[in-house]
Amino acid sequence: MTQRDYYEILGVPRTASQEEIKTAFRQLARQYHPDVSQDPQAEDKFKEVNEAYGVLSDPEKRATYDRLGRAGLGDMNGMPDFTVDFADLFSEFFGFAGVSQGARRNMPRKGADLNIPVTLTFEESIFGVEKEISFTRDEVCHSCRGSGAEPGTSPTRCATCGGRGEVRQVRQTFLGSMVQVTPCPACNGRGEVITTVCKTCRGRGLEQRTVKRMVPIPGGVDQGIRIRLAGEGMAGTNGGPNGNLYLEIQVQAHKFFHRRQDDILLDLTINIAQAALGADIMVPTVEGETKLHIPAGTQPGKTFTLKNKGAPRVRGNGKGDQIVIVNVEIPTNLNAEQRKLLEQLAVTLGSEVRPQERSFLDLIKEVFGG
Repeated sequence: MTQRDYYEILGVPRTASQEEIKTAFRQLARQYHPDVSQDPQAEDKFKEVNEAYGVLSDPEKRATYDRLGRAGLGDMNGMPDFTVDFADLFSEFFGFAGVSQGARRNMPRKGADLNIPVTLTFEESIFGVEKEISFTRDEVCHSCRGSGAEPGTSPTRCATCGGRGEVRQVRQTFLGSMVQVTPCPACNGRGEVITTVCKTCRGRGLEQRTVKRMVPIPGGVDQGIRIRLAGEGMAGTNGGPNGNLYLEIQVQAHKFFHRRQDDILLDLTINIAQAALGADIMVPTVEGETKLHIPAGTQPGKTFTLKNKGAPRVRGNGKGDQIVIVNVEIPTNLNAEQRKLLEQLAVTLGSEVRPQERSFLDLIKEVFGG
């Protein structure tokens, strides 16, 4: 295929070690692989690099080449007969350098995470609560302790792959003979064969169990918050750690209160006399009623802040506030005396009207942040 010196192609001296030759090959193969290289001559260069490596990576062929040159390799239509195992090379492309497929399959693996919803009342979300949760997960089988084999028996080494968990097949390509590594079909890559499967888990090594836990939920949590319980998820495989359990908090709507981060919002309706004359009224909070002074002349949309009457801050100290938004109720069913009094008031107030620079809706939007 090429008449260039194989050492020159790989860019190594004739005294290079096998490790140096392998390193040079990997670097050049990554550089000129047709699937990743933009070089228009990448395919030819890739073939050239493989031809050189196929000879220099084989101690016997390398010794022949060093003594006799290309002629000593025989006439095979310009292509030496060499076999290259590309498993390591492609593993490096995908981040699995130095680990075979069978080894990766049998490495310890963390179990899957679980997510379950937990519904709280508004008050529980504010003050915190201890909740009993129930969920189903995979755990290591209590009978076989994860082996998948019936107690009293043991898995045996797979005769097909010799316990490696993978089989290799040589196939001919335009690059020469290549080795294709695939999971062993007999043992599905485990390297072991279970002759008598566990009756409890049917060979899985895992069994489903329903688990109950008492979980303390801190005060101040809100809709959408996730609480992580480390190690309470699915069991790991091959000795790997358990996954995690995530509680997804859902909060029931309250009849009066609403949340805005750590603040609690309350819409409060007062009558026209309280708004005009002022009044001291009792206002509900999550901790019970508290007194609020309404100044004379209070307008619809006026807000009042009750300090430290909001939700506890989950991350940090202190509490939010309670924001009271006042709405003034206009009476619709007046008795005769009430109507007469309002008519007398209307005469003293006059009939002048004034356009508003800001609407009531604008005031509400400002309170709710948009």
